[in-house]
Amino acid sequence: MNSLPLTRRDFLRRSGVGFGLLGLADLLAPSRGLQAAEATAIQAPHFAPKAKRVIHFFLNGGPSHVDTFDPKPALLTYAGKPLPRTLLTERKTGAAFPSPFRFQRYGQSGIEVSELFTQTAQHIDDIAVIRSMQAQVPNHEPSLMLMNCGDSIQTRPSLGSWLLYGLGSENENLPGFVAMCPGGYPIKGAENWQSAFLPGAYQGTYVDSQHTVVDRLIENIRSPHATAEVQRQQLDLLRTLNQEHRQTRLDPRLDARIESFELAFRMQTQAAEAFDVSHEPQHIRDLYGSGVHGRQTLIARRLLERGVRFVQLWHGAGQPWDNHEKIEQNHRKLAEEIDQPIAALLTDLKQRGMLEDTLVICGGEFGRTPSVEMSGSTSKLGRDHNPYGFSVWMAGGGIKGGTVHGRTDDFGFAAVENPVVVHDLHATILHLMGLDHARLTYRYSGRDFRLTDVEGKIVKEILA
Repeated sequence: MNSLPLTRRDFLRRSGVGFGLLGLADLLAPSRGLQAAEATAIQAPHFAPKAKRVIHFFLNGGPSHVDTFDPKPALLTYAGKPLPRTLLTERKTGAAFPSPFRFQRYGQSGIEVSELFTQTAQHIDDIAVIRSMQAQVPNHEPSLMLMNCGDSIQTRPSLGSWLLYGLGSENENLPGFVAMCPGGYPIKGAENWQSAFLPGAYQGTYVDSQHTVVDRLIENIRSPHATAEVQRQQLDLLRTLNQEHRQTRLDPRLDARIESFELAFRMQTQAAEAFDVSHEPQHIRDLYGSGVHGRQTLIARRLLERGVRFVQLWHGAGQPWDNHEKIEQNHRKLAEEIDQPIAALLTDLKQRGMLEDTLVICGGEFGRTPSVEMSGSTSKLGRDHNPYGFSVWMAGGGIKGGTVHGRTDDFGFAAVENPVVVHDLHATILHLMGLDHARLTYRYSGRDFRLTDVEGKIVKEILA
């Protein structure tokens, strides 16, 4: 993927032909006849929400649940031996592979967490761990689409787009849905935060967070050629010409083009300020750490403070957690990059009084096998994909902390108690945000669509 610095025009184009009709209230008033024109307005939820905003740590590639949040001591008993129960895997697997990481009980709840996440584990009494998640297939692409968009096959809007469609944005000068991934795109790229058949205003905006300078994060965010007053005059003229042009046609792409210029103008001040962590006190920057994940997590908190509805933080380009070999070495390195930033965010949100109405989610598209992956007759010391049972955790707004929900079998191969499918997870997230997943619909191609299709039940056991 192209990892060149992001220009303002690219920033807007990647958000779904600009930000669509985000701020067309001025242009279209009093009619406000276009749905996308409502994107900047705060929409009334179906009922009182527990959370107002979401931050999603996406550990793309599939972290191993039996090495992180789902201890399986029975694997020690069968170490080097065939498991008594196996399921179909994508690649050849062999004997039981005990976790190389030590687990320990934390907090008053006594929930066991791997040594990979010792700092996050300090907050376990604020966390609900779902140990019985299930996906559908052991492949990255469909599983990413399922986890992000609710369907592994058909093109559907992403979770963040549905939230923005249902609730609106609290800041008309910033995108309401931001996806940050350092170094490039994850597998499936912008499809992970697509708006699909929803108006383009609701699509996520991608930012390559590997850059440290604001002008490289969003290149050309400041104009070197014109003052704000001159730009405003230019945009007013352009808007007049575009309005005359659109009087004879109704084309959402033209509306999106009009608003893309307007939003680019508004972003010059607030976007530059929001992405600049140098405004933070040194002790806060030290709390998050100086690495790219600390920086992008701190940026995410700043965006949430400024009314951004949904922020998704990807671990990196491609699928870094896809550790088919040398899982001890690779998982340890990846966890070291993310453990401190996650713990810092939970600490920071709590100190600011934001954790109670911010929903924090962490997980990948599936888990990994408790059996070792093989290359011929040789162990690769890694794990294959496992959609049959894995872990996702949630904290913050409306979550009952110190909770474990569901269970996988004694070896961690499959969910055997209180299984949670992705539609259930999505229904629960929408519920916490004050939305009834069965009522949040959009009519397209002759039928009403929703994020959870015709399924989904709220996981009430993890709700406060």
